[in-house]
Amino acid sequence: MGRRSVLTYIGIAVASLMLTICLPLTTPFLVVAQPNSELLVSAAASLKDVMEQIRSIYQQSKPNINIKYNFGASGALLQQIQQGAPVDVFISAGKKQMDALEQSGQLLAGTRAVLAKNRLVLVVPKNVTGINSFYNLKNPNIKKIAIGEPRSVPAGQYAEQVLQKLGIYQQIKPKFVYANNVRQVLAAVESGNADAGLVYVTDAKISDKVKVVVAADEKYHSPIVYPLAVLKRSKNVNAAKDFVQFLLSDRAKDVLKKYGFILP
Repeated sequence: MGRRSVLTYIGIAVASLMLTICLPLTTPFLVVAQPNSELLVSAAASLKDVMEQIRSIYQQSKPNINIKYNFGASGALLQQIQQGAPVDVFISAGKKQMDALEQSGQLLAGTRAVLAKNRLVLVVPKNVTGINSFYNLKNPNIKKIAIGEPRSVPAGQYAEQVLQKLGIYQQIKPKFVYANNVRQVLAAVESGNADAGLVYVTDAKISDKVKVVVAADEKYHSPIVYPLAVLKRSKNVNAAKDFVQFLLSDRAKDVLKKYGFILP
């Protein structure tokens, strides 16, 4: 091999080596968009309508994040998570359920926050008259009172607290018709299967078949708050944190207010 051929060979080798060394420095500029992410959000049943609209707004700017909801009673959702459900974000209708997950170390540190607050109200079918207080629930013409199952439905727990504080719980307990979540309470009153029910003011607001009789005094029950957090088990932590950040943004707060939620 001649001198010139040797120099040419060495030059090609050096150029190839330099290209190999430099390649990692240039490849980040060639990274394509991240693949689609899917989030499972378990949320209290009373959030259904507002969360559907929030998802629609969020995905206008984040179409690559597919959000799936699992609505239900907070206690039932907690049990699903404890049994291993692949939930990314949890939003409950009470502190008790979120506290249980935090105490067992299942929440991602720094992601817990309060989304909103609510009020508990007594509702009756829209055409019913003559009921203007909780004490009217003792009347013999009120035969069925719908409340959430207190063991799993926060609205049912708040309802029990209020009725006990008013001193009428034991007297009207035989009239109780228990529901698996607060939306089922609303449906029972709307259909006439219950003469009255205790729901959140946000539930009453979306129905044209019931009317609010009275709101419960907040001193008679535990604070009605909606804590949210990202679960440690999430396989899409960055997407989950981004969605939670959006839920706490001014744009999401405007939607929450529209549906009657109280901002923290």
